[in-house]
Amino acid sequence: MALTLNEICVWIDQTALSQAIQVTKWAVPTVQTIHILAIAVVASSALMVDLRLIGVFWANRPIKDVMSRFLPLVWWPLLILLATGVIMIIAEPARSLKNPAFQLKMLLLIAALTVTGLFQFLQRRNAAFGDLRSGPRPAAASLALVSMLLWSSIIFAGRWIAYYA
Repeated sequence: MALTLNEICVWIDQTALSQAIQVTKWAVPTVQTIHILAIAVVASSALMVDLRLIGVFWANRPIKDVMSRFLPLVWWPLLILLATGVIMIIAEPARSLKNPAFQLKMLLLIAALTVTGLFQFLQRRNAAFGDLRSGPRPAAASLALVSMLLWSSIIFAGRWIAYYA
C-alpha cells in the first residue's frame, strides 16, 4: 500500500512534532541558520580540496595533507545538514518534498558526494592521483571542476527552494 507524496506530506504535517515546530516562531529560522552555516563549512572545504587538485591552492603541499585537513569538514558536517534538513522537512513537508528545487538539490547532493567519494577512492588506490609534482593531472582537475560545479549548484538549488514554495 503505497502512499502518494501528497499523502506523506499531509501525514507529516499533522504530526505533533511538525505542529510544535510550526508554532515555535524561532525554531525554523534557527535551524535554517545552522543549516546554512554547515553548508558553508562543507562547500568551502570541498572547494579547498578542489582548488588544490587544480593547483591554485596549496600547490606546494601533498594532496594527502590537504585531504586530511579538509575532507573531514566535508563528511562530518553532513550529519548536521541531515539533522537540520529533516527538521525543516518535518516543519514544512510540502514546501520541501514536493518542491522541484528541493528534489534537484537532493540529486545534486548525491552526485557531489559520489564525486567526493570517487576522488577519495582514486587517491587511495593511487597516491599520485592529484599530485602536481608528477605533471598535469587532467583526471583530477576534471573531477575538481565537476565537484565545484555540483557544490555551487547545490547552493543555488537550496536557495531556489524558497521561490518554488
